Amino acid sequence: MATAYYTGILERTRTGFSVYFPDIPGCVSAGRTERETLENAEEALTFHLGEMARAGEPIPGSSDEIPHDPEVEEYCRALVRVELPGKAVRLNITMDEGLVAAIDRVAANRSSFLSEAARAALAVRHESVSA
Repeated sequence: MATAYYTGILERTRTGFSVYFPDIPGCVSAGRTERETLENAEEALTFHLGEMARAGEPIPGSSDEIPHDPEVEEYCRALVRVELPGKAVRLNITMDEGLVAAIDRVAANRSSFLSEAARAALAVRHESVSA
């Protein structure tokens, strides 16, 4: 996976902050604190770009310079990190048959389930390494 950074523009709200990405129309998020807003922004950006890739839409690049919009009262700007989605790769793996049966009982799609589980495990490892 390739890493990219997109500029997120934070604004104050009555309950905290909101964030949007000028390079990714429709991708927005919010939070009670700056930190929560930026964590949510990373999650929203990952999900949004993943959905764009699944729909076959091109992933826009990030602009180096984003002009100030006089209609927006910016609180701050932040670069938000995201792992860009890549093309699917077919794998041949070996797993315990009981584990495969348990996955099949709860998942509509085995590949999607395993991909989500791997992303979650990697996120936990990333958090523990960063702490």
